Amino acid sequence: MIGRTEEQHVLHMAYKSANPEFIAIFGRRRIGKTYLVRETFKGKFAFTHSGMANSDIKTQLQAFHNSLRENGYEGSAVPRNWLDAFYMLQQLIKKKGKGRKVIFIDELPWMDGPRSGFLPAFEFFWNSWASARNDILLIVCGSATSWIINKIVKNHGGLHNRLTRTIYLRPFTLRECEEYLSSMQIKWARREVIEAYMIFGGVPYYWNKLDRRLSLAQNIDSMFFVHNASLANEFNDLYASLFSNPEPYVAIITALAKKKIGMTREELLAATKMQTNGKMTKCLEDLDACDFIRQYRAYGAKVKNTVYQLMDNFTLFYFRFIAKRKATEDGYWQKSVVTPAYHNWCGLAFERVCLQHVAQIKAALGISGIMCSEYSWRTPPYADLDGVEIDLLIERADRAFNLCEMKFSEGRYTINKKLAATLRHKASRLRDVTKTRHAIFITMITMEGITDNEYAGSIHHKLTADMLFGKAGI
Repeated sequence: MIGRTEEQHVLHMAYKSANPEFIAIFGRRRIGKTYLVRETFKGKFAFTHSGMANSDIKTQLQAFHNSLRENGYEGSAVPRNWLDAFYMLQQLIKKKGKGRKVIFIDELPWMDGPRSGFLPAFEFFWNSWASARNDILLIVCGSATSWIINKIVKNHGGLHNRLTRTIYLRPFTLRECEEYLSSMQIKWARREVIEAYMIFGGVPYYWNKLDRRLSLAQNIDSMFFVHNASLANEFNDLYASLFSNPEPYVAIITALAKKKIGMTREELLAATKMQTNGKMTKCLEDLDACDFIRQYRAYGAKVKNTVYQLMDNFTLFYFRFIAKRKATEDGYWQKSVVTPAYHNWCGLAFERVCLQHVAQIKAALGISGIMCSEYSWRTPPYADLDGVEIDLLIERADRAFNLCEMKFSEGRYTINKKLAATLRHKASRLRDVTKTRHAIFITMITMEGITDNEYAGSIHHKLTADMLFGKAGI
């Protein structure tokens, strides 16, 4: 298995525990939750079941009964309700003999249909029976991350504080994606790996669909831009699977896709025409929990001025190249790589990849052991001074800033007179407006380094994209 070392450690510790264990695993769709559990507990399951999408309670109960029989239950009657279903599960587990009993219920949210009575029955199963047995390890997960978080992790009813462990499965890093490609016998230059990451993010399912016989551009065409492409409808499927009512979430994402720097809550309320702050808060929390957005404050700003920024790589790619297309076109992506739209997207997407690997940036700077906070920082034009935008500002406990500038390019990046002046202006404005006495280190992150010319000496730290493949903290 690629990566997931810490997550497997948590599962192994729970398996070895002498107490009843109840674990919820959550993370965005296609991230590998089911694969993690099945690979960790091969041959050790006492019972496994997966809920069915878009099915009524009768069908769900029939499917649950089928899983009971596949796992050794001998009763022939289909349960009438979820209380009966979980009672049958108790009878099955009681006959399993000694040793740890691993119960894995996948796609749990799909089982909780309207007026199904599922959640109270599930709570009763754990509270009245499973939690009293030291041999039970119950694991639940599902694609509907918001349901798992709100109904299980943050439950305020019968399951309040009942979880013994949680696992939040994050996307792969660039390093893990490179290892994954190697396991698939795909050997690409790191520039291609980064470009693939700019499209797929760290979602293993997307990477698994790559064909090693094709170039990256050919793969993208076959996955998105040909007739009946395998991922042509992925955007709609993705948000529909994560959220039972996806419309407000898509409205927020659509608004954020138009703003590179992100939007405040008030700006989002105006753009989406949502009526209540409470609904907006819930949607933003759910999107943040799925790694679709990040929330940040500009350096020195108050909490109420928090900015929300779209971070999901696939969603950004979708809005740039898929959303407005009405027809397929042979070789569309292969033709696109020479267009201004492509190069503009590369610059924006590379910035996102860097922001998703801040831990690796700090490691490359040698400041992993120093307490740091990350911000963006912006100030509007003033008098005859231009406004300033800093996408990544690392404040260090040793009274220093790393002012980070991320640039995507073919080959080495050349700093010209104008950019050198812009970077000096950014540092000067940061010092003047914030009145900071911190040292300010201008830090450039580029694909292959910086051309050695008269302006390169103004850069204090020169990092290449290779460092994004490093281990955090090393």
